Amino acid sequence: MSSVAVLGAGPIGAAVAHRLAERGPVPDVRLIDESEAVASGKALDIRQSGPIARFDTVVTASADALTAVGADVIVLADSAKGGEWQGEPGLGLLRRLLRAGTDAPFVFAGPSQMWLMETAARELGVRADRIVGTAASAVAAAVRALASLEAGHAGVDVTVAGRPPALVVAWSSATVSGIALADRVPPHRLVAMTQALPRLWPPGPQAIAAATAQAVEGLLAGSRRLCHAMTMLEGEFGVRGVAAMLPLELGGRRVLGRVLPSLSPRERTDLVSGLTARSEGS
Repeated sequence: MSSVAVLGAGPIGAAVAHRLAERGPVPDVRLIDESEAVASGKALDIRQSGPIARFDTVVTASADALTAVGADVIVLADSAKGGEWQGEPGLGLLRRLLRAGTDAPFVFAGPSQMWLMETAARELGVRADRIVGTAASAVAAAVRALASLEAGHAGVDVTVAGRPPALVVAWSSATVSGIALADRVPPHRLVAMTQALPRLWPPGPQAIAAATAQAVEGLLAGSRRLCHAMTMLEGEFGVRGVAAMLPLELGGRRVLGRVLPSLSPRERTDLVSGLTARSEGS
């Protein structure tokens, strides 16, 4: 029976736990926060909504972070009192879990956890295929929704890559129903959507929860569709050790592959410039 541990019962963590419970593929969700009363109250609230929303996921609460050991996926979210797990406290938490023997992939749900992702790989030796970040995934979904509105047709296929908030949209290869999006949407509207990207960051808890649940399910059961999410680059675009969003193939509790987007020369230059600047500044 698959289980997911959500570290933090703050707005993001509670939303992630609720979304996982609603969707159903994960039968056991553990909501963990040092404020056990808060975690217990939110876990109870989620369980009580089950008969109404027609799910029977077991949602439990704990104050002990080490109860995450043994979970199939560990989500780092935000604590009820301290906000997102990040910085040295976040690094210390990861170190404790690794010393306790967890071999689960880590899903970093918070918008401010990119440093923690990179430091976990660099200092703690967490393999890149065990690290996924999902806050930026919500921005990719928002871009697809905006583009669908502009095109007047659902199902726009477009890749968003890079490091938020300076993300790059591959408009040059975007399609809608097999037709180039650029044939449906005028260039100035594509530019306007690109310029709106910084205003989409950071996404809210519900958007992050939806993206996180999708990534968790992909890690556990695989997915026919690629998942846009943050990953640790291992030489892509000539950059290593930097977290960036790419389309990912997930399954078997790890990142199975990274897909390099088809980019115009200008899009590629913008992407590489942003990633290189981060690499040189780290």
